[in-house]
Amino acid sequence: MASVSKVSILDYFNIVFEGENGKIESNCKACGTRIQAKRSVTSNFVTHLKRKHPVMYDDFVKRKDMKREGYSSASLHSFTNGGSTRHALPISAGVGGGSVGGMATLEGGVGGGSGGGITKFDKHDPRQVLISEAIAKMIVRDLQPVSIVGNQGFKELLQLLEPRYTPESQRYIQSQLLPAYAYQAQLATHQALASAQALSLSLDLWTGSCAAASGYLGVTCHFLSSDWQMHSSLLACLPLTGGSSGSRVLVDFEEVCHSHGVSGRAFRVVADPVSATTLATTKRPCCLPGFLVPPLHSNGHYGSDEGMMDNDEDTKRGIRNGHGECGDEGGRDESWEQSLGVSRVDCFSRSLEECIRVGLSSCIQISSTLTKAARFYNYITSAVPPEKLSQVFDGLMTGGSENNSHVVWDWAAQLKVLRRLLDSMDFLEEMSGPGEMALDGADRALLRELSDTLEPFTEAWDMVHGDRGSEIQADRHVSISLALPCVLGLRKHLSETSTPHCPPLLLGLSQAVERFLAPILENPLYIAATTLDPQFKLTWSSNPDWHRQVLIEELSKYSTASSPVDPNTDLHTQSQTLPVPAPSPVSSLSRPCKLFSFIKQRPATQAKSLEQELAVYLHEEPTDEEALHYWCRKAIDFPLLTQVAKRALTIPACGTVVERIFTMAAHLLLPERGCVLPKNLETLIYLKANHRLLWT
Repeated sequence: MASVSKVSILDYFNIVFEGENGKIESNCKACGTRIQAKRSVTSNFVTHLKRKHPVMYDDFVKRKDMKREGYSSASLHSFTNGGSTRHALPISAGVGGGSVGGMATLEGGVGGGSGGGITKFDKHDPRQVLISEAIAKMIVRDLQPVSIVGNQGFKELLQLLEPRYTPESQRYIQSQLLPAYAYQAQLATHQALASAQALSLSLDLWTGSCAAASGYLGVTCHFLSSDWQMHSSLLACLPLTGGSSGSRVLVDFEEVCHSHGVSGRAFRVVADPVSATTLATTKRPCCLPGFLVPPLHSNGHYGSDEGMMDNDEDTKRGIRNGHGECGDEGGRDESWEQSLGVSRVDCFSRSLEECIRVGLSSCIQISSTLTKAARFYNYITSAVPPEKLSQVFDGLMTGGSENNSHVVWDWAAQLKVLRRLLDSMDFLEEMSGPGEMALDGADRALLRELSDTLEPFTEAWDMVHGDRGSEIQADRHVSISLALPCVLGLRKHLSETSTPHCPPLLLGLSQAVERFLAPILENPLYIAATTLDPQFKLTWSSNPDWHRQVLIEELSKYSTASSPVDPNTDLHTQSQTLPVPAPSPVSSLSRPCKLFSFIKQRPATQAKSLEQELAVYLHEEPTDEEALHYWCRKAIDFPLLTQVAKRALTIPACGTVVERIFTMAAHLLLPERGCVLPKNLETLIYLKANHRLLWT
């Protein structure tokens, strides 16, 4: 065999730093880009060459192929004489125990017989690295247990698709590959946060019934980048111990903020009070009573397996942004409110969902009628051909239909299905045939009344959450500027609505809105955020003069120059004052000189006060321009208002990505799937929430 020198992807990079645990920093020899990774995980280097320097990448692949050719002539000899099976594993055809279709099994590896041997990829071969990365990506995106790589069927699939690939061990993926990706995501997050203009945080808690761990704490950062783009990134997913209380969670939260350099920078923290004795348990989303929800698959999709669950009790439970039941006034740990103080903001979408829960539970008659409608719905989805159902439920969930298993089953989605059901009742009854499950006139009238009453709530939910049926949108951001107009619209709708078939529904919804949402109308922060949204300004106000005064007082809190940071100052009090905008560079034309004496000098402009900026801003007509794009364009005209707007608009109105991932992850901790260790799940949740930082 000819001598072939070792080929390494690092040949194309200059190592400038090498730290503990194999961490290295290298500069690309072609463009000088700094790449950070572990020596044992070289996918970053391979990906950089492939994307930025295709010629160098092709050269690398050719060199690797030459090396394999040098080894191939001795591959069988190497294996049979104790050589490394990782580098040279012949796959025999036709003979060998357990072989299928002429291919030897992975365990057999060598089964006598004729045919040339196949040389396995080297550990650093680009093809080997890319396949391993794809497997890790699949595990993360679908929240699959790492043990899947040890399944015989999975190994045989890899053998069929790429016989030269050497499957990575579960231990390697679990202890090296996934942590390396997590490290890369942390580096990317740190770099992005370092240049962030403004940011807010969200707290998410999840506790499950698994005895191995009582739950997890998720801290998400919503930040405005230097190019005026909103991003969200999960900073940490930490396990909660069995004795975790609100104060203990706060300590963990402070540590996360400090380690990521956001202490004192967060404008607001979206987190509601949590009970000191019972943390919120992750269940299914709020659903209409009586509807059957298919079990949650590991990829976060609801399917149609056995074990369908009734939602009569689920309407009273659900995941929370740092709190248990909203209506539970007892047992709260006041340390949440005392420590976060004015920095805490309730999650608007959670408050909206709580209004739906209260409204539905206030009318027993609705529960029984919805149960009857759900039975009819489940009957027709099993009895009517899918092609007929698509005429009615096109684009919506259809129960057992695999084609629509991607739709999230929450109350808003179910209400849309119910509305389609009522609109096409005659057609569906004709298709399914006569039966006792059909809804009578009184049932239809009650359900139509429910649908019409909740329609504005559905519109508000959709504006906040977007397309829940699509893939998780990590960077989709809806600010709290939308909250106040939504509350005004809901109050107006309820005041003009009558529910003769079910008066308790209207009463329950009205009381819930006054309890959970009405305080927003007098909150100066929401008034400022909505007014600084150019599509609203003060067009929503019934008393513009009063709201203008409230707005000036609120904006004045943040328009003064910031004082030096005291290291002993509380975490969030530092963020209450805004820095004075840096002066813009001055052109040489503004300096008087003989050369340009013929040019008429412009009069010196005086800086506008906050009141003057606000007056000019409100005098302009509202525009449909996206809020952040508007303030980026108007930063020179309204420097003081811009400083406040870009911070207020970082506060999210909806839940976080990790909140939805927590719901998906609950399936992984079921007893029958106990192969996933809590530490592994922590890493998977973190990577799934931040996978866009790694794989675009």
